[in-house]
Amino acid sequence: MAQLQRQTTQRSASPRYDASLVAESPTALASLLGLFVLSGVAALIYEIVWFQLLELVIGSSAISLGVLLATYMGGMCLGSLLLPRFEWVRTMNPLRFYAYLELGIAAGGLFVLGVVPLVSGVYAAIGGHGPVAIFVRAVICAICLLPPTVLMGATLPAASRYVQTTPNGVAWIGFLYGGNTVGAVFGSVLAGFYLLRVYDLTIATLVAVALDILVAGVALKLLKRAPAAAAVPSDAAHRRGAWPVYLAIALSGAAALGAEVVWTRLLSLMLGATTYTFSMILGVFLTGLGIGSAAGAAIGRSVARPRVALAWCQLLQMAAVAFAALMIGKALPYWPINPSLAPSPWYTFQLDLTRCAWTVLPAALLWGASFPLALASAAERGEDPARLVSGVYAANTVGGIIGALGFSLVLVPLVGTQDAQRWIIALAGAAALAMFAARRPTRGTIAALASTVAVSGLTMVATPGVPGLLVAYGRYTVTWLGQVDVEYVGEGMNSSVAVTTLTSSGATQFHVSGKVEASNLPQDMRLQRMLAHLPALVQPRPASVLVVGFGAGVTAGSFVPYPDLQRLTICEIEPLIPQVVARYFVRENNDVLNDPRTHVVYDDARSFILTTHDKFDVITSDPIHPWVKGAASLYTKEYFEAVKAHLNSGGVVTQWVPLYESTPEAVKSEIATFLDVFPNGTIWANNINGGGYDLVLLGQVQPTRIDIGALASRFGDPRYAAVARSLGDVGFDSPISLFSTYAGTGADVQPWLTDAAINRDRNLRLQYLAAAGLNSYRAEAIYNQIAAYRRFPDSLFVADEAWKARLRAAMAGAR
Repeated sequence: MAQLQRQTTQRSASPRYDASLVAESPTALASLLGLFVLSGVAALIYEIVWFQLLELVIGSSAISLGVLLATYMGGMCLGSLLLPRFEWVRTMNPLRFYAYLELGIAAGGLFVLGVVPLVSGVYAAIGGHGPVAIFVRAVICAICLLPPTVLMGATLPAASRYVQTTPNGVAWIGFLYGGNTVGAVFGSVLAGFYLLRVYDLTIATLVAVALDILVAGVALKLLKRAPAAAAVPSDAAHRRGAWPVYLAIALSGAAALGAEVVWTRLLSLMLGATTYTFSMILGVFLTGLGIGSAAGAAIGRSVARPRVALAWCQLLQMAAVAFAALMIGKALPYWPINPSLAPSPWYTFQLDLTRCAWTVLPAALLWGASFPLALASAAERGEDPARLVSGVYAANTVGGIIGALGFSLVLVPLVGTQDAQRWIIALAGAAALAMFAARRPTRGTIAALASTVAVSGLTMVATPGVPGLLVAYGRYTVTWLGQVDVEYVGEGMNSSVAVTTLTSSGATQFHVSGKVEASNLPQDMRLQRMLAHLPALVQPRPASVLVVGFGAGVTAGSFVPYPDLQRLTICEIEPLIPQVVARYFVRENNDVLNDPRTHVVYDDARSFILTTHDKFDVITSDPIHPWVKGAASLYTKEYFEAVKAHLNSGGVVTQWVPLYESTPEAVKSEIATFLDVFPNGTIWANNINGGGYDLVLLGQVQPTRIDIGALASRFGDPRYAAVARSLGDVGFDSPISLFSTYAGTGADVQPWLTDAAINRDRNLRLQYLAAAGLNSYRAEAIYNQIAAYRRFPDSLFVADEAWKARLRAAMAGAR
């Protein structure tokens, strides 16, 4: 016992920083607040860059987002809990330690930028795909992200030692948290709307690194004015009554991150799932957290019973979540809005920002206020402020991790967004109950408990489901009222899907995330068959085929009639699509899933191609629109090079390029990037009434030659009768009819592509170019620009002059 007392006395006598000397210095604290704003800017730039890196390595899926959020918050939780407890940290001036942390974060940002892309390269060499490979890649990426995120988590506890655990001091901690969050808003906007749009991942990372170094330099400069080392508060904090606060703030964190996951998914249906939409939703959410935390800090400093304020804050959160669910399910989709009428994307952006703020901001404000109120509720005079902050921060972060992973990977695919929002309400109600139940059982307390239960039950019952039309038509929901019957709605881990029937014609449409992805309408059937038949006819004996993206299965099913086919591999990221949607198109897709040659791989197509050792005679790709966040990675130079490396000798690749809901700049980027890898490539048009609806790019390593005599012999074989019928079903009654869709070669359109941006992994420039054309319908004008360069391809076809003359006539008619 005596030895323990001596050790305690020795620790107490160690020279430490004296927070009381600067706790009331507004100038010093204002300077620290400014540093936290800049630190927040850098942190969100890193987060957005890392998300893009993870999409390239793990795949564009909910798993990438889950890994990012879990690692980001998990690392901050560890940093918050562990680093303030080291003795050498406790004896260091907090400004010095904060500066060192920022320098470490800068080094960690450079480390992640350099190392994470190598994971993909290593796996490409080793091979392996599917769930196990995804899990291993995710774990490796998470380990890479831990060092900088652990350091990020320690910054707030470190800076908190600059104040005392008085109401004023705790309020300043809340202001620091709010300032960091406000900085995060600027960081998300700067990265999402400028740095990654104009530059690339490297430049964005270097900007964040420069900000961290600036923050560290200013902190070290301020250190010269800091007081000398003295005493620091004891570690002996009284925690008996703090458990309700930790439980409440953990539940609040789970509800907040769960709501961010669910509302991002639902709002992206309504606004369009572009990278700009994701940045905007994140910015609005963080704005609410920042403003709310500042308000919560002011309230926590002035109220006599901060625990009561925290309890009522959670109760109000239930109402705010219910309000958001009501707006998304019953109001916003039916606002009389047709985004195609907007003269420029700027006007649509204003409207989208208004709808997003109207929905998300009320709840975000209350979640932001919860953290400083929790600090004020748990604070005890005389305790180490770093230990106070680290405990509350860790509880909130652990809750956030559970919410992010639980809702994105479990609840939404298991029970859907309607019940997921009910769970959010339940979490907010449980947080309020935890705070009210910890009070003495007075009449007021019992009334508050009863009110919480009642409000929770009523709001959960009133929570609406996602409208089927919203899943199907997204931002155009109101324009399709009364025109379709919704046959099926499903919410998978990665995508929401729907199947509808047009009341006017009975045509069936398949939808992914608010847009039509495939249908049995003539224009769509024609394109889906072209993606299969063009490469299958150019390649003399296609035995092995890879189809990227299942869609309605029509493209994959178009290979079924080919007699030489031995192996048909389909790569699809959302399991719900083949398992459910395929049965609505059995006739059109030749029941491809039940063909013994068919094998479905559930993985990101990019990851599959990078990691498989198989090679193919045909690789055809029909991905979702490139303006959808994540889809542009299937249009990069690196992706096309990987595709090229997996072609057998004489192999053919085809790639879909949409002209509708696009711009000339986006189409140029898609074509130029493809031709950069396949310089001998050709362009084929899905012509509708003389205008281009979309394009098919066809590439081979060697110059393409189509032997018409050999093709005639193949069609003379009775085994090709089913192939001829498949072509005839969509209006191609002869090879001449099919090849009349020719629209040019790479050499033809090169003058048109002089200013085209090459889409690379490091910049994904296409997703920003394509998003600008989200509501633009200029397909005919874009096609006419391309067609102006078309020349008759004398060297493409091996045929007699009579056949070429007939093709010239057919091409003239198609124009």
